[in-house]
Amino acid sequence: MKTIQISLNSIGKVKSFVNAISQFEYDFDLISGRYVIDAKSIMGIFSLDLSKPIDLAIHTEASLDEIMETLKPYLIE
Repeated sequence: MKTIQISLNSIGKVKSFVNAISQFEYDFDLISGRYVIDAKSIMGIFSLDLSKPIDLAIHTEASLDEIMETLKPYLIE
């Protein structure tokens, strides 16, 4: 498992993020405070405080390079 910080500060970013990670068969969780939600759930994402960075837990070690490349637009530098 790998955890990274991402930013989803607009509706467009949320939609493109869900579309991007839905192509992978692995599980992804978004963690904000004490809340953990499925990162492939648009409704779940909108229940979080999107004004702050969110932790993304990637539940695989396989294809990490490809996943990280896909997530580049959402990473917090």
